[in-house]
Amino acid sequence: MENMINEYISSQIKKSIMVKEQLLNNSELMDLILKVSLEAVAVYNNGNKTLIAGNGGSAADAQHIAGEFVSKFYFDRPGIPSLALTTDTSIITAIGNDYGYKKLFARQIQANGVSGDMFIGISTSGNSENLIEALIECKEKGIISVGLTGESGGKMAELCDYCIKVPSVETPRVQETHILIGHIICAIVEESIFGKGFN
Repeated sequence: MENMINEYISSQIKKSIMVKEQLLNNSELMDLILKVSLEAVAVYNNGNKTLIAGNGGSAADAQHIAGEFVSKFYFDRPGIPSLALTTDTSIITAIGNDYGYKKLFARQIQANGVSGDMFIGISTSGNSENLIEALIECKEKGIISVGLTGESGGKMAELCDYCIKVPSVETPRVQETHILIGHIICAIVEESIFGKGFN
């Protein structure tokens, strides 16, 4: 039994590494991560903010990334404005009750988003209805939209300004890579605005 479990652990780690190696070797995806990171730097340099959302595990990722921006990542510096749209239970339950779950993020973007902000929607399938509604609202308000999805991109791929499609259809592998990409974006923003350069 122990040998079987050890093999299972090894296989999970290897699968995670394989997805990240596929990402590393995909020049188109690497360029897209760079573009999104530099776009985020421009958003912050223009005095705007990021709004981040997802469902389930992706909601936790949204909160994780927003926390890195607002607190700190690699080093101490002023807070960077970022809102996870998944945390206020009064807002979430009010919107859910009054407008339905599909309007959960769109309504918050309507209330708190302004032109020049960046919205990051996180979904392994790319088909989360409340994120699709959010992306439609972003187009109405002139908010830059970024999707972090799985391999297909789903319906979100057609609506995002940028859609980073992790090369996997396995939910855990996609989620693990989403947080890696989020960390990279945070690090580039932090270093570009407050650091000493990428020497």
